[in-house]
Amino acid sequence: MFTDFDFLTTREKIVILLKYSDSPLTAKEIKERLGIESEKLVYEHLLHIAKSLKRKDMKLIVYLPKCRRCGYTFNLEKPKKPSKCPSCKSEDIEPPRFLIRGRDRK
Repeated sequence: MFTDFDFLTTREKIVILLKYSDSPLTAKEIKERLGIESEKLVYEHLLHIAKSLKRKDMKLIVYLPKCRRCGYTFNLEKPKKPSKCPSCKSEDIEPPRFLIRGRDRK
């Protein structure tokens, strides 16, 4: 998708992707679209992006992960995919999804 944008850093590519996406994306979708080697790296980039956006007129919107079995919604301190539900112990977790929007938009 971003082959013509090789001069951009990975974080800049993630920001562009999430800013212009019509729907929230998971770390796996970001990894696949941008060719990033692991989801863990995507989460690390998202953490730094969230911090840097605070100084701009944009914010990282996080759609929290949810247990598919019992519906438990996780409250995250930093972007990551939980491995197990603390309520029912299921590992069937809907991953967090991300978008970037201006502070006045949702």
